[in-house]
Amino acid sequence: MGKSLFEKVWDAHVVHTIENGPQILYIDKHLIHEVTSPQAFSEIEKRNLPLFRANQIVATADHNVPTQNQHLPIKEALSKKQVETLTDNCKKYGVTLYGLGHPYQGIVHVIGPELGITQPGMTIVCGDSHTSTHGAFGSIAFGIGTSQVAQVFASQCLLLDKPKKMRISVSGKLKNGVLPKDVILYIIAKLGTNAGTGFFVEFAGEVFEKMSMEGRMTVCNMSIEMGARGGIIAPDKTTFDYVKGKEFAPKGEELKAKIAYWKTLKSDADAVFDKEYQFDGADIAPMITYGTNPGMGIKITEKIPNLQDESFDKALVYMGLKKDTSLLGLPVNYVFIGSCTNSRIEDFRVAASFIKGRKKAANVNALIVPGSQQIAKRIKEEGIQAIFESAGFEIRQAGCSACLGMNEDKIPAGEYCVSTSNRNFEGRQGPGARTFLASPLVAAITAIEGKIVDVQQYLN
Repeated sequence: MGKSLFEKVWDAHVVHTIENGPQILYIDKHLIHEVTSPQAFSEIEKRNLPLFRANQIVATADHNVPTQNQHLPIKEALSKKQVETLTDNCKKYGVTLYGLGHPYQGIVHVIGPELGITQPGMTIVCGDSHTSTHGAFGSIAFGIGTSQVAQVFASQCLLLDKPKKMRISVSGKLKNGVLPKDVILYIIAKLGTNAGTGFFVEFAGEVFEKMSMEGRMTVCNMSIEMGARGGIIAPDKTTFDYVKGKEFAPKGEELKAKIAYWKTLKSDADAVFDKEYQFDGADIAPMITYGTNPGMGIKITEKIPNLQDESFDKALVYMGLKKDTSLLGLPVNYVFIGSCTNSRIEDFRVAASFIKGRKKAANVNALIVPGSQQIAKRIKEEGIQAIFESAGFEIRQAGCSACLGMNEDKIPAGEYCVSTSNRNFEGRQGPGARTFLASPLVAAITAIEGKIVDVQQYLN
């Protein structure tokens, strides 16, 4: 029997298998940030343990950093304390830190790929659920808890049960205006938020093969929202071309040798999966969520379902919406384009291509937050920043920003926000905030119109 891509990478990293039990998995790269690392550093210090391999850890400040005036001291006391603690711990233990003011600072799941730290065939962990993003490169990447962060600090290994294997194939061709964000929102809406529980998901088929690396990262980023441990896509020429030339990527003969190995990282023809799903790309349309989990999504032209369920009813009450109604025409006062899901250069290019020559609606507060200092530099160099600014959008500095209510960029209670982030839970963007998840294109059009509209009327 052949092996799946997931099995090939996992098995190559098994240090020891406990009889009839879990396995010890070696971790190639450990990413950390200011929120989930302080307790882990405290744990190894309390146990008088050394940091086993500091050179395999990369740190950044992202979750609760301000996105304005980053050259000034942080005002919010807890945020200031967390960032200072990260800085002190990295200095004490010799960990590479891309903190505020560093040209490589940014969202942890954005800077890893763009710097060439993320590479095919790796095992990558971070104390953050959206570590699944890095699976776009053919790596096994997943979020871990604070106690596990301490385990990796101490041993560069984790004790884990091997997940089951799922493959989701999407064939055919996507319609105009359908972006990778729509693809994953469609899949989650079809399968539900628990469909991936206990599984590692391989995304396969023509639609993913044709996606850019940015698009693949968006898909894998949200694999966690269907309950999966992570998502993974086989590396190919698109992957190799993306990695090549990055700051910390292999070069010369080393790169050639790596690519020769990376080419073997694909599921064998006779690989068996525990569960498989297949979809037709032609059926996917621009999507939007209407509820309080990412599975509560519809095609933007569809009506909210008429389901009889207490939790469903509760979600609609929170959102101020009703069953069997359309979202089209609903006024929206806030738009956020950013987060580890959609804050890469491709996302801003797509939004800017529509916005160019237009002005945002007077009622809309539109926030553009690049995922890293490198992307902030690129949107300026490419003239994208000027397009946004002339349209009345506000450009901020790199960080997680309004994805989550952990920093200053909160959405006011009761307000609707079309967001390119990954979660629409109650209070996710601030107490009482109401979130619609959508693609950068849907977000951009909403900002111009000041309400939710049929995207495809602009494109056909």
